[in-house]
Amino acid sequence: MSALAPTLQAFFTDRLLRQRQVSPNTVQSYRDTLRLLLAFASERLGKAPGRLDIDDLDAPMIGAFLDHLETDRKNGVRTRNARLAAIRSLFRYAALRHPEHAATIERVLAIPAKRFERRLVTYLTEVEIEALLAAPDRTTWTGRRDTALFGLAVQTGLRASELIGLTSADVHLGAGAHLSCTGKGRKQRITPLTSGTVALLRAWLAERAGGPAHPLFPTRTGRALSRDALEHRLSGYVADASAQCPALERKRVTMHVLRHSAAMRLLQAGIDTSVIALWLGHEQIETTQIYLHADLQIKERALERTAPITTKPGRFRPTDKLLAFLEAL
Repeated sequence: MSALAPTLQAFFTDRLLRQRQVSPNTVQSYRDTLRLLLAFASERLGKAPGRLDIDDLDAPMIGAFLDHLETDRKNGVRTRNARLAAIRSLFRYAALRHPEHAATIERVLAIPAKRFERRLVTYLTEVEIEALLAAPDRTTWTGRRDTALFGLAVQTGLRASELIGLTSADVHLGAGAHLSCTGKGRKQRITPLTSGTVALLRAWLAERAGGPAHPLFPTRTGRALSRDALEHRLSGYVADASAQCPALERKRVTMHVLRHSAAMRLLQAGIDTSVIALWLGHEQIETTQIYLHADLQIKERALERTAPITTKPGRFRPTDKLLAFLEAL
């Protein structure tokens, strides 16, 4: 047996599960990455995946795999970089167990992450939020469930995984109404609820069947909704709401856009970014800075406080031919 197979198995059982105790989502992400890599290398080299060695997964092979993700599988740069991070983690572990492959491992670890354009976050305005929440048919069971679900998402900014992981026991509607959730990195946090959200959840809990440990927003069969089901239902409601609010047609609305919308509502209400970071469960406060860049009103208020510039308009005229060439670039 090659050195790769036992190293790969030990990487999951020893490093990820026993030593680091990573979340199931991390295990699944790393598993999917390495399964794709082994299938790609196996096809390229004509070897069974179990017979591949560490030297078979050298830097050119990893580079070709990353290009395959972007060109053939149409993955974005963020996905490409996430796959590369999983591969690096495996090779760092392999470096401790197999120093005889140090040269190959070092070249793989030297592959850089790809830079990408950071676009402004997309979020919904108050008018767009109202149109979206009015789209579900409240005369039906699923419509009432979805009204409570998406209303909660917009108010709390929970991730899709956090929403589908909620149980009835996580909701506390008494004095100091709030909900508890386990977020990214298995960090637990509590989020306060507004009176409008409390009313929605109270009505939904009175109708919903099931015990405290059952999903808060179940399917018709009582199971937890999947992420794909959430996105599918959201896209349908966005299409319906576009008839009343045409601005929604120009936006690609996902569950993460609802999370961005919750953050922007807090920011526009004057809440400090450090508090927003705590609200959203961000690991670092710097992550919340993306919302400052997206809020034009903050920049307009800053501009209003500055003195106007009285400099007369004009254009630089280079006197040298070399400077003129550079200016024309």
